Amino acid sequence: MQHGVITWLLTSPFRTETIELFEHIAQIGFTHVEIPIEDPSLIDGDLVAEALARYGLQAIACGAFGPSRDLTSEDIQLHHNTFGYVRECFALCQKWGCEFLAGPMYSAVGKARLLPPEARQKEWDLATVNLRKICLMAEDHGLKIAIEPINRFETDLINTSVQVMQLIDQIDHPAAGVALDSFHMTLEEATLSKAIEVVEDRLLHVQVSENHRGVPGSGQTNWLDFKLGLSQIGYDGVVSIESFTPEVQELAGAVCIWRTFAESQDEFAAEGFRFLQSLFKK
Repeated sequence: MQHGVITWLLTSPFRTETIELFEHIAQIGFTHVEIPIEDPSLIDGDLVAEALARYGLQAIACGAFGPSRDLTSEDIQLHHNTFGYVRECFALCQKWGCEFLAGPMYSAVGKARLLPPEARQKEWDLATVNLRKICLMAEDHGLKIAIEPINRFETDLINTSVQVMQLIDQIDHPAAGVALDSFHMTLEEATLSKAIEVVEDRLLHVQVSENHRGVPGSGQTNWLDFKLGLSQIGYDGVVSIESFTPEVQELAGAVCIWRTFAESQDEFAAEGFRFLQSLFKK
């Protein structure tokens, strides 16, 4: 199993200068760096590609979908904003040799409301239609998308692996795949292995942290069951640590990180890497 780490663990937003972290990430032992594309205008894709090659790292790209990027909004302009943003992300993916763009791209993160069934169905239908358009864009770029279910406190649309597969079935395009995150799964799934089995060969990417967003292996997550699920579907992609630095207040506030989980964020990354190595070597 190959292991990666998202730069949100260390800083935010990702910008060209963030490539200064790549040497340290490689020294820890990671083969992949997950790059959250919050603002494409801050990123020189060519310089990032050069740094990836210099340190022997491969990139994973994930999107950031805030209030101005919402495929389920009644405001059509927000749909266009999202399409334009995703197109820029796809261009960066091509420069970095990525195979997909990951993230909860069906809606704006933070929309968690008790909607009547008719309103919820309307948003579901908008997500289906608009994500199919994004799949067609992805196909034109030789890419796929990895749609991520997230917990009920962050979205009311797609929380579980069953729901994301229902969405993908309705999108009905081969470019539509899945990203699973152990943090969200511990909140929403009854059994981790069975949830992984549901998505089968649609699984393109895996993110991990503890149930409390801390270092993998330091909490209540059933990691052996998680590993079993990946083994049963023959997953051979990347397992990437995703958490967030409390040192960037805007980011920490957005994801409700109010405390530290290690002596430093570097130690968080190193401890997490050692745990994943041990888990997947057994």
